[in-house]
Amino acid sequence: VQLQASGGGLVQAGGSLRLSCAVSGRAFSTYSMGWFRQAPGKEREFVGADTWNGDTYYGDFVKGRFTISRDNAKNTVYLQMNSLKPEDTAVYYCAADSRRVLGRSYRTNEYDYWGQGTLVTVSS
Repeated sequence: VQLQASGGGLVQAGGSLRLSCAVSGRAFSTYSMGWFRQAPGKEREFVGADTWNGDTYYGDFVKGRFTISRDNAKNTVYLQMNSLKPEDTAVYYCAADSRRVLGRSYRTNEYDYWGQGTLVTVSS
């Protein structure tokens, strides 16, 4: 399984970006898809996830600014980010959890496959 994240870039504070993550293979609809981010010098942080059975949830810091969606026909998951802040600057990673568990997965070790990351820089 390969994941390809794209859509990062430089944006001013208050702006928006949409990240995409394309996933190879035929099992995409059975994966829970997560987004994480990692700022320089910090640990990788959970952003949000969309589960295989239709649950979508976010990290506390999101506060309604980000939205995750998926298109199973295109094997792609999206992260729409609005009202961006300089502290949102990080490399953003998508990840797939193939276990089909019931419940929510917040930890990096719960995800089997990872994309390469895409850099988001928010200027003040």
